[in-house]
Amino acid sequence: MDEQLTAYLDRVRTHRAELRDSVAAVDEALASPLARGGAWRERVRAALAELAHDFRDHVELTEGPGGLYDSVSRDNPRLAGQVRRLRREHDRFREDIDAYLAVLEHGGTMADLPVFREEVTTLMGQLVRHRQKGADLVYEAFEVDLGGSG
Repeated sequence: MDEQLTAYLDRVRTHRAELRDSVAAVDEALASPLARGGAWRERVRAALAELAHDFRDHVELTEGPGGLYDSVSRDNPRLAGQVRRLRREHDRFREDIDAYLAVLEHGGTMADLPVFREEVTTLMGQLVRHRQKGADLVYEAFEVDLGGSG
């Protein structure tokens, strides 16, 4: 593996750790008592705002010109289907994160906080699985283990 790819994958590994931490922060915020009302909403909003930022960075890093997905698709055409699926997930996750964040930032009414919490919790689980699929893709393409911490 060349030096440039090694450096890039180190950036990916570092960013994966940040994204994992952002997902964990949202999970922690969601687990706080709903009865705290406005404090609960603010804690979840702050955690989702950080996740939205980290997720945009993730998309830029993986989908940007010369990024991971370009490299994988070019060098490993057999993995192009996996890359397409991950890109589609990016679009859906970005929309979902932004929509939940908008409800919290613009004071939207949430008639059923437990349902809102359940939906966002489900999304966090989907993001964890997305990270796993990304790690599998990197391993299949480059035989590099990004590790569970990243």
